[in-house]
Amino acid sequence: MAAAPILFLQQIRLRLGSTELLEGAELSLLPGEKVALVGRNGSGKSTLLKIAAGEIEPDGGRRFLQPGATIRYLPQEPDLSGYPNVLAYVEAGMQAGDDHYRATYLLNALGLTGNEEPHRLSGGEARRAALARVLAPEPDIILLDEPTNHLDLPAIEWLENELSSIRSALVIISHDRRFLADLTRSTVWLDRGVTRRLDKGFGGFEEWRDQVLEEEETARHKLDRQIVREEHWLTYGVTARRKRNVRRLDGLFALRQERRDLKRGVGEVKISVAEGETSGKMVMEAKDISKAFGERVIVKDFTTRVIRGDRLGIIGANGAGKTTLIKLLTGELPPDSGTVRLGANLELASLDQRRASLSADMTLKEAVTGGGSDTLIINGQPKHFMGYLKDFLFGPEQAGTAVSKLSGGERGRLVLARVLSLPSNVLVLDEPTNDLDLETLDLLQEMLADYPGTVIVVSHDRDFLDRVATSVVVSDGGGQWTEYPGGYSDMVSQRGFGVTAPVGGAKPKGGRQAALPQTTSHPAAKQKLSFRQKHALETLPKEIRKLAAEIAKLNATLADGSLYARDPQKFTETGKALEKAQAALGKAEDEWLELEALREEIEG
Repeated sequence: MAAAPILFLQQIRLRLGSTELLEGAELSLLPGEKVALVGRNGSGKSTLLKIAAGEIEPDGGRRFLQPGATIRYLPQEPDLSGYPNVLAYVEAGMQAGDDHYRATYLLNALGLTGNEEPHRLSGGEARRAALARVLAPEPDIILLDEPTNHLDLPAIEWLENELSSIRSALVIISHDRRFLADLTRSTVWLDRGVTRRLDKGFGGFEEWRDQVLEEEETARHKLDRQIVREEHWLTYGVTARRKRNVRRLDGLFALRQERRDLKRGVGEVKISVAEGETSGKMVMEAKDISKAFGERVIVKDFTTRVIRGDRLGIIGANGAGKTTLIKLLTGELPPDSGTVRLGANLELASLDQRRASLSADMTLKEAVTGGGSDTLIINGQPKHFMGYLKDFLFGPEQAGTAVSKLSGGERGRLVLARVLSLPSNVLVLDEPTNDLDLETLDLLQEMLADYPGTVIVVSHDRDFLDRVATSVVVSDGGGQWTEYPGGYSDMVSQRGFGVTAPVGGAKPKGGRQAALPQTTSHPAAKQKLSFRQKHALETLPKEIRKLAAEIAKLNATLADGSLYARDPQKFTETGKALEKAQAALGKAEDEWLELEALREEIEG
């Protein structure tokens, strides 16, 4: 007999002002189930999660929580006020009978002692404390809203391992693709007020979403054609000239409404970047540079050369000195020793992690124009500021809106719009993925791939680094930095392990988080293949054979010289299917070769 849901939401409706945010959204959760909740920024994901947590009441619908079930909710902005220290905040979320030693264990594992005063915490430290509070009671249900925001890679990888081992049911909202793909087994897509469910983890979501949207686009085309036919009939039909058949007219209005409903809410961000003059081939060169603050060594004897078109990713724990390294490379900060040489004709545009370039009382118009002309010059072409902001999903009515009134996702899009409107040939991006939805992330990645200049990016998003970076520089602790060609996964493959997970430790004097200790480098022979990697090694050969057979069949179809003349549509569809199958075969073969090489390396 199938298990009963421990939590479910049925036909949830909620109106915010004039906007119908939720129009029959649903969510069900089985014991131990791990679900990804995905959707565009502003679609209502956080609101639906708050309804599931019992934080807010919907206008309509039903919420059921199994009697006796315990539930914990992680908001995007946790409130630690009113507690003398972090340990007291965490223990306040526990009940009689809970293991209070677990609170200390979790805080230490997340790099906190418990003695920290809440008002002195950074955003990342507050998020770690809130995670400890949610995890400590080991509840039946954990609801997580962007749990990886403000966390560094060691903390993200530790959290991923912790969540994968607990028995609690999970609902996770996150922009971190790798985090979602590794943890979830079901996906709920909130789109235009309603939910769709996929009984697969996030790894299968994007292909399914694209298929759904393609089917909607086909339906829109069919409706468009039907509307044209009906309008033609109304104008020229005999019956229309005589008495205007009301029923058929109502049908046309219904078709138009259906067309609007299909279209509503499917906005697209259109990201473009204002390109500057071409820089010299050599962008920046560092030779044996070192930098220390007192006794703390940030960079020691580091050498690198950045060529025009490179995409350099910088990885390390919070406090490792990533921002300092960028300042050294761009000439903003002089090294204590060694030399930095910058290339000719450099135009830098920078996005800072704290979004400090945006003040709370600044309006959207002021943010992108600087308070000057209403016209921006994008790639040599004049463009009205509102037309430019529209590309980032802002409406004309928001032109005078203060930054303080924007959501986290809207602030993320606005700071991108501001930075990308500046002429540049070098982009310096510090945590650009924070608060962006997955679709905007896709477009940002495409823009960076097409950008003719050079990109330096600090990110804790492993999937983003894999898609963007041509090389990564990783902190090894003690001021040592090592450069690896490729993205994050390539770095892990080359050195045999990722960024080391945090181990407990007190925050040093001076208020800044110390670089988390690194473990000794282990040879690859001591590593083990994950379950997923073993499964892939076993199943990929079968998939490769299947794809090869499909390609042979498609080639045989296309070899028919009369096919195009006889059935041009089938010819086109077969060609597209062949292209898709060949791409899938190449990807499968590359993955199998990578895993086989890793297996051979591990087995010596």
